[in-house]
Amino acid sequence: MTDRPLTELGVVETAEAVRRGRLRAEEVTRAHLDRIAAVDGRIRAFLHVTGEAALARAREIDEAVRRGADPGPLAGVPVAVKDNICTRGVPTTAASRMLQGFVPPYDATVIERLNAAGAIIIGKTNLDEFAMGSSTEHSAFQVTANPWDESRVPGGSSGGSAAAVAAGEAPAALGTDTGGSIRLPAAFCGVTGLKPTYGRVSRYGAIAFASSLDQIGPFARDARDTARLLAVLAGYDQRDSTSAQEPTADYEGALTGDVRGLKIGLPAEYFGEGVDSRVAQAVREAVAVLKDAGAQVVEVSLPYTSYTLPVYHLVATAEASSNLARYDGVRYGHRTSRRVTSHGDLIARSRGEGFGPEVKLRIILGTFALSAGYYDQYYGKAQQVRRLIKDDFERVLAQVDLLATPTAPTVAFPIGERADDPMAMYMADICTTGANLAGLPALSIPCGFLDGLPVGLQLIGRPFDEATLLRAADAYQRLTDHHLRRPALAAAGAAGGGA
Repeated sequence: MTDRPLTELGVVETAEAVRRGRLRAEEVTRAHLDRIAAVDGRIRAFLHVTGEAALARAREIDEAVRRGADPGPLAGVPVAVKDNICTRGVPTTAASRMLQGFVPPYDATVIERLNAAGAIIIGKTNLDEFAMGSSTEHSAFQVTANPWDESRVPGGSSGGSAAAVAAGEAPAALGTDTGGSIRLPAAFCGVTGLKPTYGRVSRYGAIAFASSLDQIGPFARDARDTARLLAVLAGYDQRDSTSAQEPTADYEGALTGDVRGLKIGLPAEYFGEGVDSRVAQAVREAVAVLKDAGAQVVEVSLPYTSYTLPVYHLVATAEASSNLARYDGVRYGHRTSRRVTSHGDLIARSRGEGFGPEVKLRIILGTFALSAGYYDQYYGKAQQVRRLIKDDFERVLAQVDLLATPTAPTVAFPIGERADDPMAMYMADICTTGANLAGLPALSIPCGFLDGLPVGLQLIGRPFDEATLLRAADAYQRLTDHHLRRPALAAAGAAGGGA
């Protein structure tokens, strides 16, 4: 094996060592729990750590190996889970006071699949409240820091999950992506993050934000580990009415290291106004690596790109308004303890106390967009333009195998810098919302550093063709070492013995 600390081993490396009895799941889990204890006071990635339950699960896996059974493709791999994904018997708050103290009586489908594959749920990670944000500053409980620079944001809304992987607190994590909430944190934290095609991974058990956009996906340190995770998570689920009955692929088998003949499109609109020229240059240099390896690179155009952000915020806020209407203090969520004078007063006070400012803002915007007299003008029109955006992608992806763009227009920005400027905050998503509106798979991998902070390369593919994205990402990572770099925090006091 290796004399590296256990917290530096990846998903595939850990699982194969545990399955062969060369590592014990319990020692891997203890190493990561020790790591969390050592650094999470600074990073604040976790809202809840499962501790003893994780160790008990690890001992079950070790016993299965001792008996000669195969615990599964993720045997003994600690996985952190974004706290808007339901976990039976473990608090699930969506980082909101509205759900503070909520303990689900069931597991989300993705949690069932992780457990069946031998993974160990090690804790629940911080996020922007109800997944509404791009910086993980909008949590009701704490602000997560970027492991590369603790004065900067980790991205959002899945910032806790990305930070946990970057800081060595877990080799893998789950997030959700509604407008970039997996890819943006992956870019800011220098890890690999995948938003699968809409319908590829079951949303059953994910707390809804915008139902036509939300998708669960994995974080890991490289494309190979991501492929292993996707193979476990993907597939039809009858409990999710939006789950697609499309066959899954051999994602690991697709990682040949060969990109000869692959045609990559560079959409001009993703390299222009609003994108830091140094970020654009780093992405172009990354694509040049793939070109040198045999891929063909062509310039393409997506003319409706400028509409993606306004369309996204109309569609997402409208769906949020509808989804969050259930939290009324009567059937769901926080209920005010103050004396109330009417049913309406009960709802108003409960929502006023339970929801944070960003969630309230989006509910108000969405309710307005859906209101009588404005529905056709705003929400209806946004859905029409969404169709044009989708057509844009379909036209271009008929000519190329995938698209390459920056994941984010800048590197991670300082905590607090955009807190009072919603438009500046929303601009962080200008490169990511299009894939959600079109329902396409999209992947972010690290492709360089600016001022010591990671830069993300985004790859966008055809529907249900995650295998091609992973193939290209893996080929790039075989030729570069950006994904191997670790923040100084992760190098200091690493936990666990050699394997």
